[in-house]
Amino acid sequence: MFSSLEKRGGPYASTAAGLGGLPSNIPDTAICAVFMALYICFAAINMTILQKNNRRNHKFILSGMMFGFCMARITTLVLRIVWANRQHNVRVGIAANILVNAGILLVYIINLILAQRILRAKQPRIGWHPIPRTGGKVFYYLIPGALIMVITATVISMYTLNPTVQVRCRDVQLAAITYLLVFTCLPLLHVIPAVVLPRSKDEETFGEGSMNAKVLIISLSSCMCILISGFKAGTTWSPPRPVSNPAWYHGKAAFYVFNFVLEILILCLLTFSRIDKRFHIPNGSTKPGDYSGMERKESEEREIAAEPKDQA
Repeated sequence: MFSSLEKRGGPYASTAAGLGGLPSNIPDTAICAVFMALYICFAAINMTILQKNNRRNHKFILSGMMFGFCMARITTLVLRIVWANRQHNVRVGIAANILVNAGILLVYIINLILAQRILRAKQPRIGWHPIPRTGGKVFYYLIPGALIMVITATVISMYTLNPTVQVRCRDVQLAAITYLLVFTCLPLLHVIPAVVLPRSKDEETFGEGSMNAKVLIISLSSCMCILISGFKAGTTWSPPRPVSNPAWYHGKAAFYVFNFVLEILILCLLTFSRIDKRFHIPNGSTKPGDYSGMERKESEEREIAAEPKDQA
């Protein structure tokens, strides 16, 4: 049997229990349909917000990223429904599992961007310092790398029966999923010093609403993302279990709650709190004073003062 499988070259169905287990028409199709409807609604809302803002020159591309996240999740759920009705199609299962891990990355990035704006407004000297700015860029660039690692390791592990290769692929997956967990903690590491450190004399304001509300929104969203990523990391680090003996965290309830339910809550928080208004900053903000327009105001005042006055 082993030799015949080797000749086929895969993909091979996993012998280890996975998150959500093997989907079935009942109840997975109905559950996925409900979540699809919710993601479609949020996609429409965020695209509407993006278009209205663009028409009045209110640039906020994060609404477009939220739309992209919703579309990625709709694709994920479509593939899971297909997999539920084609249980022996391993390729569909691979694609569905990859998208479960990939879609949420956009929300992780949104949280960090918004947290950086809070830090730069409350503690400009720290937030705009070259070290955190460069570090943030490095973390952003590593996100695609982590995604590529997960995809590559997942695909290779499903196309081989070599135990050594499968162990190495698991090590790569562990490294990538652990990095994503660290990344989800970065927004809180920006918010905490912004709030805890003594108030800066150069503190700025941006967008609508109070700064406390902004801090609360990002803290809640980040905590839910940490819970999602922590659940995935914890289950990945747990010793593999056979398909015939899954743990509670492999069940369908845990899969949908720790993925799609929490994601819907995050979408509710970010969309209905109108982050496009609360976290909007002037276009071209690259240095201290840009958020509140202090540099522009001072420049305009200097230009007015330099203009020759009319003599009577």
